[in-house]
Amino acid sequence: MTFGNILIILAKGAGYTILVTLAGIGAGLAVGLLIAVLQTTKVKAVQLLLAAYTFVFRSIPLLVLLFIVFFGLPGMGIRIPPFLSMVLCLGLVSGAYLAEIFRGAMAAVSRDEITAAEAMGMKRVQIFFYIIWPQMFRMAVPGMVNEFTSVLKYTPFAYTVGIPEIMKEAMSLAALTLRGLEIYLAVGIIYYLIYKAFVLLFETLEKRFRIPGLAGE
Repeated sequence: MTFGNILIILAKGAGYTILVTLAGIGAGLAVGLLIAVLQTTKVKAVQLLLAAYTFVFRSIPLLVLLFIVFFGLPGMGIRIPPFLSMVLCLGLVSGAYLAEIFRGAMAAVSRDEITAAEAMGMKRVQIFFYIIWPQMFRMAVPGMVNEFTSVLKYTPFAYTVGIPEIMKEAMSLAALTLRGLEIYLAVGIIYYLIYKAFVLLFETLEKRFRIPGLAGE
């Protein structure tokens, strides 16, 4: 078996890696945006709950959370499929980081614009969706890009719950051929190519939504 054959075999798991990455990004965005919206409320109990959530899920390692969800919850009669378990954990952890990114971006929106909108008679919901929301997204793009690449780097943990992504295929192939060095080198190459493709995509999005006058423009 040549090195090229090893790359081809391992590439079969790339589809699962990309799928887990995209699903994890989507889940993280959904959670992060929900928290960002809830953070605009003035209810003290809600604020404390959200602060506790972001603190906990930014502190707990993803692998530990994945083991709790996939291996721990069945003891309570709750069984979650492998793919859903991985995406759920990615969403909870990534969402906690994205929520902080969105919070910082919202805080950067000029208070004068909000005051002007209030003077024009715009309702709170209208101000959020027409003034705060668009600017928040543009300011948050660099942080979002960084977090999205982190999600990709978390995907190798998917093998621990049986998802046949690249790492799972590599371990099976290494056990069969005893050519671990070549196989894991191939894994590194494939991950680099996937990472590079995502980075190029994210950089394109960043340039598309970058606010003029920032980042040296």
